[in-house]
Amino acid sequence: MSQRPIIALDFPDRTEIEAFLTHFPKDESLFVKVGMEIFYQEGPSIVYWLREQGHDVFLDLKLHDIPNTVERAMTRLARLGVSLTNVHAAGGIEMMEAGLAGLHKGTAAGAQVPDLIAVTQLTSTSEAQMHRDQQILTSLQDSVLHYAKCAQTAGLQGVVCSALEAQMIKEQTNDSFIRLTPGIRPEGSAVGDQKRVMTPQNARQAGATMIVVGRPITQSASPYESYIAIKEAWEEQA
Repeated sequence: MSQRPIIALDFPDRTEIEAFLTHFPKDESLFVKVGMEIFYQEGPSIVYWLREQGHDVFLDLKLHDIPNTVERAMTRLARLGVSLTNVHAAGGIEMMEAGLAGLHKGTAAGAQVPDLIAVTQLTSTSEAQMHRDQQILTSLQDSVLHYAKCAQTAGLQGVVCSALEAQMIKEQTNDSFIRLTPGIRPEGSAVGDQKRVMTPQNARQAGATMIVVGRPITQSASPYESYIAIKEAWEEQA
């Protein structure tokens, strides 16, 4: 899978996405994230349209339900032809296994099965919040590592984590295990609602294998130039 930075298309509707993409060359194949906001507004059609434009899609819906429901949902999501999707590791190993089974069941013969990764702890979550709100009383790093090991046991291809935990996960899993890190901010960018953030260069050095970038690109006055700068910063450390 390409290691281009993934652009988070956190827009309210397709019209705004279309306007945003006019800043990019038409033949530029991007890796984009479709999250809950736009998917719940536009439905599967937004995924089909983005794929028709030549883009790879990370469908970021973070499924978390009983195993049977997750399996059935993933069977249908597999038919969209996305490259990557995810579940919450907190749903447990059985649920993650069911999600993976659904992706295999729903992928057409001869087509590539989407990679499945698990969310560990959201990058907007601090250790104090985890202790208070989730009643998880270990360290945040221990919680993230535990979830990563559960995802590996379930057969998933990787996890979503902060770049701060990427190296630790690499050491406890393997080199090919995806460590996708949101909360990426170029030097000098506003942190916003993220708690555990890192620059593209530092994320690569810290063991991240994929990065997701939203506002530093989508809210930039020059989105394409910002994307290229982040892409070059990310790739120069490869």
